[in-house]
Amino acid sequence: MESSPAAMKSDRRWRSKPLQASKPSLLMAFFSCVAWLYVAGRLWQDAENRKLLTSLLDKNSLQRPKVLTVEDKLMVLGCRDLERRIVEVEMELTLAKSQGYLKNQLQQSGSSSGQRLLAVIGVYTGFGSRLRRNVFRGSWMPKGDDLRKLEERGVVIRFVVGRSANRGDSLDRNIDKENRSTKDFLILEGHEEAQEELPKKAKFFFSTAVQKWDAEFYVKVDDNIGLDLEGLIGLLDRRRGQAGAYIGCMKSGDVISDEGKAWYEPDWWKFGDEKSYFRHASGALLILSKNLAEYININSASLKAYAHDDISVGSWMMGLQSTYIDDNRLCCSSIRQDKVCSLA
Repeated sequence: MESSPAAMKSDRRWRSKPLQASKPSLLMAFFSCVAWLYVAGRLWQDAENRKLLTSLLDKNSLQRPKVLTVEDKLMVLGCRDLERRIVEVEMELTLAKSQGYLKNQLQQSGSSSGQRLLAVIGVYTGFGSRLRRNVFRGSWMPKGDDLRKLEERGVVIRFVVGRSANRGDSLDRNIDKENRSTKDFLILEGHEEAQEELPKKAKFFFSTAVQKWDAEFYVKVDDNIGLDLEGLIGLLDRRRGQAGAYIGCMKSGDVISDEGKAWYEPDWWKFGDEKSYFRHASGALLILSKNLAEYININSASLKAYAHDDISVGSWMMGLQSTYIDDNRLCCSSIRQDKVCSLA
């Protein structure tokens, strides 16, 4: 049976519809493949870049020198034992310094027999005190040959004075001239002799004396004090060999905080609400053993000086293992018959 032309045309139209409908699907599949290839290519490229960077970092880390800690270096060099010994020596040196021991920079003088002196006695004086010095030389203090004989017994006595603010002026020249005649001065070249500098004089005296003379004790005496010299020598001789001795007429007292009053202390606020000084030896006559004087010499640059020299010395002794010896025979205003000093 033959189909009619209309039927054949309808059949061809029906067959072409699936072919037309598949074209968009093919295009979508094509673009999907292209996108997948692009993404896969980028991922592969990123993976290669990361691999290259990793290899470069590993190579650089191998070429970079290893940073060693101090412990590693000590282990490599085998210096642990050396480090321990250095620390021990430093600790011993610190302890020695705290106890006042240090090799002296100046050659020390002793007695003519080569033994250590018993004492160096420093009598404070000033530029205008020549009359008072002459009174001392004619009373308790030996002069001339007698002074040298006393030194042979192990006791050195010197008037202690600093230098003028105007170096080389008539004040300095007069002291130098008097010293050439009497040879009984200890001149503190680094100290300015002035009333406001008096608290610092103790540092210069003890430092200079301990460098110049090797003695058991160093004695500071004010220039208004008369001494029983033989009584003082006996007192010191009985304490020969006693290290760490801080000897004097021990006292304390109120801190004066009102400016303009006698004995005013600018640093009064450091002494607490009670405004009372700590225990210390009276400045009229105080005695330090050799190692305490050496401590002052070593640490003089950092030691604080207060308004009064006896307070200053007392503050330096507080931080040390010093032995406080309160001896009433050194109280110059005492009524004791056996006292070794008196107000002149």
